[in-house]
Amino acid sequence: MQSLVIEGYLAADPSILSAQGSGKKRASFRVLETTRYRKADGTPGERTTGFNCVCFGEATTEKYIAPFARKGSRVVLQGHVENDTWTGKDGVEHYDLRLIVSDIRLKNRREPAAATEPGDRQVEEPAGGYDLNDDIPF
Repeated sequence: MQSLVIEGYLAADPSILSAQGSGKKRASFRVLETTRYRKADGTPGERTTGFNCVCFGEATTEKYIAPFARKGSRVVLQGHVENDTWTGKDGVEHYDLRLIVSDIRLKNRREPAAATEPGDRQVEEPAGGYDLNDDIPF
């Protein structure tokens, strides 16, 4: 099995879903990764790629992703890629790739709003050259 590491930003708040029967929770989210480069003529360019991600770790989903991960959060993910297939309402079979997350790190973690009290520190790591106030492609 091949392992993939992605660093990017959450395109939206993660969707926390419960399995029908077992009730186990999983997180589903999309991560955008932007590559900046120079074209042959010297002008800057950039390409943004989106990755559909699923985390089946129930403890990770409930205690880490649900309270702390929000749209725009910078994340580093590790996992493996799987094919996802489904049949649409029109009967056409669709194919997609998704990252099955085995490890996630939030780079600018914030405390949940309900738990923040005066005197609590907010932990933020430098954005590594990316300014969240810049144009984010989502």
